[in-house]
Amino acid sequence: MNISPQEIEDVLIEHPAVLDVAVFGIPDEEFGEQVKAVIQLADPDADHVAVAAEVREFARGRLARHKVPRTVDVIDEMPRSPAGKLYKRQLENSY
Repeated sequence: MNISPQEIEDVLIEHPAVLDVAVFGIPDEEFGEQVKAVIQLADPDADHVAVAAEVREFARGRLARHKVPRTVDVIDEMPRSPAGKLYKRQLENSY
């Protein structure tokens, strides 16, 4: 099944706690790939575990079930070039 990361990113960035987001597929034994979201929080001092759970719940109400990220990780800062381009491949390679 083809899933558009951009569609999921567009939904997750609407959550007020999310400053930046990247969505990509990671290997999964059962399905081949699973949806992974990595977010940067607007408030770096917020409870990462609680916000990640909130973001998944937020996505459940706005996306088809198979598009909701199976996991959401919080990082301090997204890897971006000086021009602002997201280095998504760096994130993907870390998984």
